[in-house]
Amino acid sequence: MIMLKNLMSTTTMVSILVITLVGFSAMLGWTFAQPAGTAGEPVVFTVKPGTPTKVIADELENRDLIKNAFVFRIAAKLRGVENSLQAGEYAISPVMPVNQMLDMMSQGQTAYQQITIPEGYTVDQIAGLLADKKIADPEKFKALAKTFSPYPYMQANPNTKYSAEGFIFPDTYRFAKGISEEEMLALMVKQFDAKLTPDLRQQAAQLGLSVREVIILASLVEKEAKLSEEQPVIAGVFSNRMRKDMPLQSCATIQYILGYPKAELTIQDTQIDSPYNTYQSMGLPPGPIANPGSAAIKAVLFAEKTDYLYFVADKQGKHHFSKTYEEHLSAISQVQI
Repeated sequence: MIMLKNLMSTTTMVSILVITLVGFSAMLGWTFAQPAGTAGEPVVFTVKPGTPTKVIADELENRDLIKNAFVFRIAAKLRGVENSLQAGEYAISPVMPVNQMLDMMSQGQTAYQQITIPEGYTVDQIAGLLADKKIADPEKFKALAKTFSPYPYMQANPNTKYSAEGFIFPDTYRFAKGISEEEMLALMVKQFDAKLTPDLRQQAAQLGLSVREVIILASLVEKEAKLSEEQPVIAGVFSNRMRKDMPLQSCATIQYILGYPKAELTIQDTQIDSPYNTYQSMGLPPGPIANPGSAAIKAVLFAEKTDYLYFVADKQGKHHFSKTYEEHLSAISQVQI
């Protein structure tokens, strides 16, 4: 009888414990699903790299975005995301349940999308980058870039591939979710316009160059120079050749026509029928062949004054400059060794 009573007591205690645990779990689950409030606009909440979950939870509570920091930490632990909350900027409001916040932070669903455009990237390359980051439709971006020209200096002639080419400033951009391709492009060219300071525009005017001419030359310099210190020298070579009514003969323009960086061009390549072919056409191509950075633009505006008319790159990317065609042929034979 005593053993039976003990057994019943144990069973009762286990039952009570199970009911308690189930009740606690249900209450905890309900708590996880409950927002801190019933109203409130989303705010940008920043999680820095390496921030512990405890610090994140405390800050959320301090900003009245959650009711209890401890509950947030327990929820993160139970869901197995305690150590996988990602850095970034999140749009969080007090009406958002803890579970939703954890989903956002563990999956990196940031409020902004960030992209860095390297110096010298073309419109096609930028479109590819946007596609890789799943930020924009690349075909729509390129279609807009063909005619997008909100500033007078962007007005192109009919032979220009992209009106926006050259005027998308290479930089790091943060785009809000849902931004359109046109809004994105507008921000990029607006950044270019801001970077082209009045002093730089004044320098261009003193050289007798339009903004468009400066950027076309800067795009050639950007694509030709592998070493930054060579940019002003190469810009000077192009200036000298234009002054002497010599074709620019820039290999970079042929690569732009081809659509890829071909290591060694052939004679046939330089004979391609295209207004961008600076071996066949005198003067500048109809538009920039890339989007140059500040250094390349300044290299054109403050080009180094030399008597050089030719240059050729060796296998390490360093250029060898020459004053005469005979010196140039000698330099070519040396770099091919």
